Amino acid sequence: MLIDWTRFGASGLVALCALSAASAAPDELASGLDRDGMNPAIRPQDDLFGAMNGKWLDQTPIPPDKAEYGVFNQLRDKSDQRIKGLIEELAASPLAGETALGKAAAFYRAYMDTDTIDHLGTRSLEAWLRQIDAVEDRGQIAQWVGRAQGAFHAPFALGIGADYKHPDRYVVTVWQGGLGLPNRDYYLKDDARFASARAAYSAYLQTLLRNIGDPDPAAGAADVFAFERRLAQAQWEPEANRDAEKTYNPAEVGQLPKQSPGFDWDRFLRAAGLERVATVVVGQPSYATAAAQALGDTPLPVLKRYLKVRLLDSVADVLPQSFRDARFEFRGRSLRGMEQDLPRWQRAVKGVDDALGEAVGQAYVARYFPPDYKARALALVQNLIAAYRESIDGLGWMTDPTKQRAREKLGKYTLKIGYPEKWRDYSKLQISESDALGNELRAGRFEYEREAARMGQPVDRAEWEMTPQTVNAYYQKTRNEIVFPAAVLQPPFFDPSVDDATNYGAIGAVIGHEISHGFDDQGSKFDGDGLLRSWWTEQDRAAFDALGAKLVQQFDRYEPIPGHRVNGRLTLGENIADLSGLQIAFKAYRRSLGGHPSPVIAGLTGEQRFFLAWAQVWRGKTREPRQLELLTVDPHSPRRFRANGAAVNHDAFHEAFATKPGDAMYVAPQVRIRIW
Repeated sequence: MLIDWTRFGASGLVALCALSAASAAPDELASGLDRDGMNPAIRPQDDLFGAMNGKWLDQTPIPPDKAEYGVFNQLRDKSDQRIKGLIEELAASPLAGETALGKAAAFYRAYMDTDTIDHLGTRSLEAWLRQIDAVEDRGQIAQWVGRAQGAFHAPFALGIGADYKHPDRYVVTVWQGGLGLPNRDYYLKDDARFASARAAYSAYLQTLLRNIGDPDPAAGAADVFAFERRLAQAQWEPEANRDAEKTYNPAEVGQLPKQSPGFDWDRFLRAAGLERVATVVVGQPSYATAAAQALGDTPLPVLKRYLKVRLLDSVADVLPQSFRDARFEFRGRSLRGMEQDLPRWQRAVKGVDDALGEAVGQAYVARYFPPDYKARALALVQNLIAAYRESIDGLGWMTDPTKQRAREKLGKYTLKIGYPEKWRDYSKLQISESDALGNELRAGRFEYEREAARMGQPVDRAEWEMTPQTVNAYYQKTRNEIVFPAAVLQPPFFDPSVDDATNYGAIGAVIGHEISHGFDDQGSKFDGDGLLRSWWTEQDRAAFDALGAKLVQQFDRYEPIPGHRVNGRLTLGENIADLSGLQIAFKAYRRSLGGHPSPVIAGLTGEQRFFLAWAQVWRGKTREPRQLELLTVDPHSPRRFRANGAAVNHDAFHEAFATKPGDAMYVAPQVRIRIW
């Protein structure tokens, strides 16, 4: 099929009027771009995302067991298939035994053994349910909620992480939690889509209660929903929860009963294994007060039902078929629009990943991550950091004192590529190949207790927060580090055999994105040592905030679902990172050319391939119910707006495709947002 190359602008008219498939094949392989997925009827000047992905979007249905589908999902499926293969090899090996890998195989076998799960019924859970039934006062409610940490969060979640003001030591954070619906909007807004989700949730609650013999499931479900709605009314909005300063509220444990009465904080913390903790950070003080009051005056029978359904929901997939079906009908079909559940084996792999992720991660790296990948990725990261340093030097809106501190922070970045240097110890985790429910609960508590045991210890800066088989990456602000697991370092993100322009537009922009998180609206509040402090001049912070406000306005205009727009404040950090990462990756690409012009491949300049590769990594589509959920909880913008929203502010994009007034993606130079 021929492509109308005139749509790429004057600079794209470099080679051909007609190109045979035979002569194009070598160039197309070298480019790393999926030309078959492009839509020749869409011009990049009007829709970069659609031009790169339009044909794929038209011809690729979302699989029935997916709520969304695209590049990330395809790579996650690939990673899951690899882990499945490794586990099945382990299961057949007599040498696995009580090793961590042997435990992973046993966990997987138990999860897959639905006959045993169905035969056992709720017997494995009855001890937990009896504990709830035996509760006689509110102190015992607090105690039970503390013991449940690691199984579910109701209605307070405890986290153990670096103290923002003392990043070399751990602190306990109390965070809002305890809702069965995705977030507060689902309880409080009148939109018909939210109303439908509420109705489905009510039916789900009734099924859970009916399955354990509750005498009045309908009334019980109504009471539980009313209690959760009360929590939702007190919860902070997601954009407020992003604010590092607003959510850093240290409090002495002895003061908690005065600040938030109605809840036995002492028994809660002791049951959670934190009896020696003197200070906690309260993420949302007003919520803590309101939730404590709700726990203090809600009738005990309602609280007991609430704890039961939260527990049942958290472990439904390792309970009998009626629970599994009910959970999918609500969480899969109603909330996300899925037509069928993920294959059992894939859910089992996820369970193994949550419980013993680094055990299988070690095997994954040995099999699928060649040593030279790490060296090549590290070189790419260092090139991106060098480009970022040059970008700081050239900023027109930032004064020299702040530039110097920004360089110092950048110079202190820690780089983690592929896999951790030391692996997690699972020797004390008990796994049975005939007790899937017990495995799930023990693994959750094991991980929680591992974290709780760190209190009083120096922060472990070697620790990873993702497994090597995770298709993702992150920036950690208190350790000032960027982390790239092995599974993200593969095509179409990273392929050493293809054109540099494609690699820089794909993995380069992802690397730039993570580097930029250290300088987004929240990461920029932490210095190079991970300390929350103001290191900006007031003038520079005001200029930066003004640029951020423009980006908020830009993304607030995007409307992926009629009546539901992108939340520019919630997505600000990720949008800054996308915009800045793309800008930095392009500078790094130009540096890699050493002053030479970019090569032309199949009629595309390197600059054009760079931006098309950027759009290609965001290839994907989402079912509307899932998109609604993401708009309420996800700090990332939808894929199309990530691809196009960053590109429209990039001068090089407009130069590469010769955009002009009247093109849908044209933005006048004086209006483009340039941050880093």
